[in-house]
Amino acid sequence: MSEALRFFKQYEFVVYTILGFGGAVYFFKFVRAWQEVRDARFGLERESGQRRLNQAAIALFLLILLGVMVFSLVTFVEPLLPVADIMSTPTIDLLATPGEEGTPDPDAEAELSVGGAATATPLPTVEVLEDGCVPGVLEITSPEPGETISGEIDVLGTVNIPDFGFYKFEIARAQESLWLTIRAQRSIVEDDVLVDNWDTSRWTPGEYVLQLVVTDNSGESLPACRIPVLIGTP
Repeated sequence: MSEALRFFKQYEFVVYTILGFGGAVYFFKFVRAWQEVRDARFGLERESGQRRLNQAAIALFLLILLGVMVFSLVTFVEPLLPVADIMSTPTIDLLATPGEEGTPDPDAEAELSVGGAATATPLPTVEVLEDGCVPGVLEITSPEPGETISGEIDVLGTVNIPDFGFYKFEIARAQESLWLTIRAQRSIVEDDVLVDNWDTSRWTPGEYVLQLVVTDNSGESLPACRIPVLIGTP
């Protein structure tokens, strides 16, 4: 289903062009059939024209219905896909024994803006890739690298790239290779709030890395913007 929606999104103009061409053809047929019915002098001629008129009307209706369906899917359904894709990634095993490799601290709880369970994206190592942070394009402006944070905070920054798709804000312990998604969103942000009212007190105090990942409409992800922070005691 998601692949079909992405196909319609990518080739939306082509689909509309084909539907528009088909609509023009059958509209022409509809007009001709209507003229035949209006000018018919004999019953058999009128029945034949009426049959062609009905066929053209049905075809026009189906083409219009397809156009409305494609528009609805691309405009209202497809924008929700990134969040759905994120939530379909492997979830954290909350029943795993604490201390096992790759098992997050039981006090840690990721909060998705759409609600639901925490998700994780495993990486080989946790590296602070500040090169991925581009001012005015992809950056976290607050908190600052190395800053100590506690309690509820707002994460500020910018996510604004051509053909923007969606962004994810994630966190990982500095010593572990497990990324947890805190927020996923499909709107561009320019020097404003990326995550609001994030309760850091749910995380065990220590060293962490924050990550901002942006994906374009074609599904390609840019290099992540990462900064180190320290979560302290409230």
